[in-house]
Amino acid sequence: MTRPSSLSLLFAGAALAVGGAFAVTGFNPMGSSVGVTAASAAAPAVARGADAAHPTVVELFESQGCSDCPPANANVNALAARPDILALNFAVTYWDQLGWKDTFAKPAYTARQWDYSNAAGRGQVATPQVIINGGATVVGANPQTLARAVQDNARGLGGPQIVAAKGKVTVGKGSGTATVWIVYYDPRTLTVPIRAGENAGRTLDHRNVVRSLAALGSWNGAPATFTVPAPSDRAYRSAILVQQGKGGKIIAASRI
Repeated sequence: MTRPSSLSLLFAGAALAVGGAFAVTGFNPMGSSVGVTAASAAAPAVARGADAAHPTVVELFESQGCSDCPPANANVNALAARPDILALNFAVTYWDQLGWKDTFAKPAYTARQWDYSNAAGRGQVATPQVIINGGATVVGANPQTLARAVQDNARGLGGPQIVAAKGKVTVGKGSGTATVWIVYYDPRTLTVPIRAGENAGRTLDHRNVVRSLAALGSWNGAPATFTVPAPSDRAYRSAILVQQGKGGKIIAASRI
């Protein structure tokens, strides 16, 4: 259920042009599960991924300026330490003009959410949104819904093997074509006091905040080796995503 304050933003025409399309702010078109309590968000149900070598990729698109985001953020935070799940927090920019500029947001992360939206034919983006293995989409504010989606959309043990050594990563033999991404994220709990906007006065915890995302190159089914740049901060962790097309399914992933 969308809250009255969000509806007022929607009908006031508060849409921002992003990547040649329109991002509707403060409106969740993907379901009614945003109305859960903070207490339920703090205790998500057990979610099953694949295994540590084939983690389920859980991408959260959220903003510190969105009052519907904290429950989803808390649920994804709870998955961050799971070895069979690669949880990634992407902060988007289209809430930045509505009272609070997200401290982690980058245009590239907004563009990634739009790539998913365009690939699926949705034509809009909203927060909070969780995308699992580049395919299934849920709001993520309901812990049981998120747990079921993670369990139901694990890739299993398929996909090309990913091996990292001495500053390089090799994606093994497989089928199809894909982009090979390197993502750097901060595994620490980052606590941010929010001083304006819809979450003014709250202090929000973030985990696995994405700090950079870059394409290493293309993979065409034959084994391919890529040079991996060093992270800008030694505290960051890194992972490889092998993804079909722009906004397509993730066929392999590995922490490195």
